[in-house]
Amino acid sequence: MTSGTDGTATARPTSRDVARAAGVSQAAVSLVMGDKWRGRVAPATAERVRTAAQQLGYRPNLAARNLRLGRTRTALLVVPALTNEFFAGVYTGAARFAARHDFGVVLYPSPDGVGPARDPFPSARAALDGILASSMAADAVTTLRGDDLPLVMLDSDPAGSLGAATVNLDLADGIRQITDHLLGLGHRHFLHLASAVTSWTFDVRAQELAARTAQVPGTTVRTVRSALTVDEALAATERALRTSGVTPPTAIVCDDDKLAAGAYKAARRMGLRVPDDLSVTGFDDLSLAMAIEPELTTVRLPAEEFGARGMAALIAVLEGRAPETAPLPVELKVRGSSGPPPRTTS
Repeated sequence: MTSGTDGTATARPTSRDVARAAGVSQAAVSLVMGDKWRGRVAPATAERVRTAAQQLGYRPNLAARNLRLGRTRTALLVVPALTNEFFAGVYTGAARFAARHDFGVVLYPSPDGVGPARDPFPSARAALDGILASSMAADAVTTLRGDDLPLVMLDSDPAGSLGAATVNLDLADGIRQITDHLLGLGHRHFLHLASAVTSWTFDVRAQELAARTAQVPGTTVRTVRSALTVDEALAATERALRTSGVTPPTAIVCDDDKLAAGAYKAARRMGLRVPDDLSVTGFDDLSLAMAIEPELTTVRLPAEEFGARGMAALIAVLEGRAPETAPLPVELKVRGSSGPPPRTTS
């Protein structure tokens, strides 16, 4: 029951009411409201059904529909950490897309980061329709997934996905854009401030940086690793710069924006100016990138679109369709932290 404008109870509109208002059958209403009309109902008719449903305030009985389908219409999004702004964007995009398809998304941080994720339910396979796992190895979610729960891997190695669908960002192109930008400015001596986390997403960055710089004679790359914190990045950068020898780096390529913030602090402690003495680049384009001075040259990752693409892929798998798996493009944002190398550098 619903309430009328005068406060009296009125009957909740039914699919029969929508069918009558739209001039179609109840079966057509069911197909449109269940988003299964394509190829079976004309687009103009589907639009007429949606308009009638909106005007009447009709909402399908999801509990009954789910019982018939044998589904919970709930997906689990597993991420390494909740404190990272990128994963918040992934969740937002996934949840918005899911809501448009009458799905819910439960967010679950793996307690051990990239390690095996423990089942947060008495039985994930009974509570869920499928899993999205972001920036993790496929075997990290085997406890949750079992042998049959649909799985879509985000930002993960397609070759090691254990048969799951994968949706990725074009990380290799992001590093290519950064490297080409710095090479074009004249840099030939690089410090790669790499994540200490063993993960496919960071391996791709290291491999592409090495491959791109190897194409330019006289180019050197030194790699140091750091935990993904500003303080650890500061310490790692300072050690690297103090032991750089006769060919110090003129540019630091960082695996993410937090590492870049640590590199900034190390440069300042050593009396180096960014970018006059040392260019610094990041990866992710977090809000931090615009908060530091000079603003950070970094690669923007479309986190919300990424989450939505992942949820679309999971729904496609559930419906027996082939998911869209082409990598999402990323964009270099050139700001004040990158410039030509100092002229005195050999």
